[in-house]
Amino acid sequence: MAIEKALLLIADIGGYTRFMKHHRFSLAHAQDTVAQLLEALIDASGRFKLAKLEGDAAFFYAVGDDTTAIAQQVSDIRRAFLARRERLIIDRMCKCDGCMQVNALTLKFVAHAGEVAFQRVKHLTELAGVDVILVHRMLKNDVPVKEYVLMTDTVQQGLTPELRQLTRGLEHDFEGMGLTATHYLDFSEVTAALPLALRPSLPRRLWAKLLLEVRSLKYVLGFKKPCEDFRNVEIVDVQAP
Repeated sequence: MAIEKALLLIADIGGYTRFMKHHRFSLAHAQDTVAQLLEALIDASGRFKLAKLEGDAAFFYAVGDDTTAIAQQVSDIRRAFLARRERLIIDRMCKCDGCMQVNALTLKFVAHAGEVAFQRVKHLTELAGVDVILVHRMLKNDVPVKEYVLMTDTVQQGLTPELRQLTRGLEHDFEGMGLTATHYLDFSEVTAALPLALRPSLPRRLWAKLLLEVRSLKYVLGFKKPCEDFRNVEIVDVQAP
């Protein structure tokens, strides 16, 4: 089991109504929507490798202790999220809650640098160690804004002086970790280059609708349970369509 220094990053999608009482179509479409957004995040992850998908979050890592590129990487991933979300909104033809709430979806990040143990299990690489636990504990925090990147001291020190001045300190008592100094950057205070708006296209919308229904079929028919592993949604009283 190899132990190496690594930069750990979790991108977490939120914004769906926490208690989902919608029928199966809404949940199936919510599942597919998040899957499309996660796909966009992965495509924009650059030097980061995907450790695993965790419901409505993606856990990334980059070997090494260089944290200077974290801001650009987070920016690239966030831009990809905004672009895909905009496309989902423009192409939307369904009026179910799972589709109509797309514009409310948000993205937050937690980042930490430390040592991790890499263990190969068949074709998969598992990450383990105290620092892996810590970055996951950081998802449950006291940051007072919806969209942000929360980081530990080491990551914050890798930011440019201009960005570092925009961060706010926040001490957390993470479960099993004790008091931990963290810093968060509010995305609303950072100018982002928004993606160019797509022009409406009926053929593209029809094709997107067809793909949505095909991908959602296994959830609608009950072969798989939609959204059951989403950390930001609690499903209750799921009714048949």
